[in-house]
Amino acid sequence: MEKIPLIKSVWFRLIIVGVLTLLLLIPASMILSLIHERQDRYNNVFHEIASKWGEEQTVSGPVLSVPYTVEIQRPENKIEKVTKYLHILPEELQITTKIYPQMRYRGIFEIVVFNADIEMSGNFTPGEVKIANEDHYDLRWDEAFVSFSVSDMTGIKNLIELNWNGEMLAMDPGIITRDVFGSGISKKIGSYDPTERSEFSIHLNLNGSSNLYFTPLGKETRVDMTSDWSEPSFTGSFLPEGREISEEGFSAWWEIFHLNRSFPQMWVGPLQSLDDSKFGVKLLVPVNEYQKTMRTAKYAAMIISLTFLTFFMIELLNGKAIHPIQYLLTGFALIVFYTLLLSFAEHLGFHAAYAISSVATIALIVMYLKSIFRSLTHTIIVGGILVLLYGYMFFVLQLQDYALMVGSIGLFVILATVMYLTRKIDWAKGMQTRAEK
Repeated sequence: MEKIPLIKSVWFRLIIVGVLTLLLLIPASMILSLIHERQDRYNNVFHEIASKWGEEQTVSGPVLSVPYTVEIQRPENKIEKVTKYLHILPEELQITTKIYPQMRYRGIFEIVVFNADIEMSGNFTPGEVKIANEDHYDLRWDEAFVSFSVSDMTGIKNLIELNWNGEMLAMDPGIITRDVFGSGISKKIGSYDPTERSEFSIHLNLNGSSNLYFTPLGKETRVDMTSDWSEPSFTGSFLPEGREISEEGFSAWWEIFHLNRSFPQMWVGPLQSLDDSKFGVKLLVPVNEYQKTMRTAKYAAMIISLTFLTFFMIELLNGKAIHPIQYLLTGFALIVFYTLLLSFAEHLGFHAAYAISSVATIALIVMYLKSIFRSLTHTIIVGGILVLLYGYMFFVLQLQDYALMVGSIGLFVILATVMYLTRKIDWAKGMQTRAEK
């Protein structure tokens, strides 16, 4: 049996191609690290701007709190008087907000922030109040106060006044107790009769970044939200009952009842579960260049493997021997595509960057292969396959719900094509050059 030279062994060359593919995954992983680094830089810039303008905002309130004193027996028959707080939520809560988004820039980075006009109104009707598990207590209604929480108070842009039964009360910073809110604004309302209906309203002008949330504190909470931002993402524990989204902006409304949440209308002492029920909107940046570039870079192994597979098929079917160094240089060109894509995307946007980077990469590889193959036909074949690969990858990247299905179908078609073209190859024989045939 004729001995086949190692260099012409199909299996030897296949192993070489496989090793080169694995080696090129090292710089591909470095590209992913670079994208993460740029994403972190973007996040740092975002938080730097947000810290001065206003972070994401969660608006909660109002909560009516009433202090009372109880006597607690301590060791050695000592009696200690302790102040506790009864917290009451509104019967009805209506929130109307208009969001005005703005873009802020720091170098090449683009950040979305907003200013929100918020009108809150409603009423308290607690009726007869009884505190469970307390025998002797004295509710001090003349010391009752109303509190609101704003998660980042640096974003407050107006002097806030509470309209309480027609009387305008200037809100004070801070809250007497942290039973409900860690920080916020509050105001003592003076003498309060729990058997009478009390109306309130308040206006907030608030700066924030990216997200705006509300907490459904009313027995019945209604929120109406409008904005000229065309890329909203509704998030949190409740989705809108209705929404309208167009290129001119969006409008949405929520209606939530006390039975939909996990906390009561009235309680004593601390309650920390309010944030579990918050809901609202996130203002999405229309094109997140880093997410799309990251998704593209995850296809690096597939692009390198399919390109090398094309070279290998040419070697098998046409006797064109390609040196491992030529494989390696072509692989480096495929890797450079991702650095071009990342750098151009930060300035020109993803679509323009993808077009420039893919055209440049394909042109470089085609011109290089023309000198290797010395055949216009083979060069056109490889160039056409690269155009199909990059076009197919761009198409898959635009999909959301069907990306996995389309990608799987594409790989199936490629495998079927390879199996068809190699169906008559005698894998036991070595490669032959055209001179030996």
